[in-house]
Amino acid sequence: MRETPRSQGTASDARSSLPRLRPGRALAHTTGASGSGNPHRSDGRPPQTPRGARFTGQHGRPGTTPPVPGRPPSLPRLACTLAATLALFALLTWQVAAHGPLLRLDARLDQVLLDRALPAALAELLADLGNMTAALPVLLAAAVYAGWRARAAGLPRWWLPPLAAAVVMAVVPALVGPLQAALARPAPPGRLAGETGFYPSGHAATAAVAYGAAALLLLPYAAAPLTRRLLITTALVLVLANGPGLVVRGYHWPVDVLGSWALSAALLVLLYGALTALRPPPPGPPPRAGRVRGCRGR
Repeated sequence: MRETPRSQGTASDARSSLPRLRPGRALAHTTGASGSGNPHRSDGRPPQTPRGARFTGQHGRPGTTPPVPGRPPSLPRLACTLAATLALFALLTWQVAAHGPLLRLDARLDQVLLDRALPAALAELLADLGNMTAALPVLLAAAVYAGWRARAAGLPRWWLPPLAAAVVMAVVPALVGPLQAALARPAPPGRLAGETGFYPSGHAATAAVAYGAAALLLLPYAAAPLTRRLLITTALVLVLANGPGLVVRGYHWPVDVLGSWALSAALLVLLYGALTALRPPPPGPPPRAGRVRGCRGR
């Protein structure tokens, strides 16, 4: 005895029935057509205008592929750091020029450190870190290595980062010399008594800019985080060790060294911003095809 077929309005028949053609659909979606099951295209190829494959950037940022270089995200931080270092340098310079109360504290600190804080041989060695014969070869080696790596990688204008570091290094004597002549600060008591022109310290500025610029040039080629930390730590140790050596040996007042560090920090911030702007943008992600939803039938 043949069973009576169920009505077409039941739920089980709705699951087992094949999908019906809807008005307005392309005939290529019928069974047997090329690329059937793809409701978007009949040949399975991605659309000519891949709306889903277009990568957008952050809100208000360039979002084309490859990405268009926009404003560096750390620009406000760099501007604040630059303003803080210049403000500190201006404050110290004003105290030296006006013979302000900070100089009395400076003299007391110098009396505590002079020929007492470190052995004479070690202090002389640390003071020599600011000599041109010690600092410039380090910067030159870093510039040559950075230029060689950039040229080997095929980067355009590979010579600009080393040139920027050289320009910042050349700015140091151009700024320090006129300031020393204009302020004419006398030497601390000791072997250089009677001479003038000690603020800011040229040796401290030379050490800070040379070792700091060398670290900035080498940082892009240090892939491991430990190597990057080692570069930064080495530069900081050399710079911070040079200052006490200059004070202990009686070559400069403490404020002379602090003023040079503030000026050098401002120059290194400018160099960091220039190197960031000169660095080529990273390659954009490869385009992805839009998500394809097919017709499912049971």
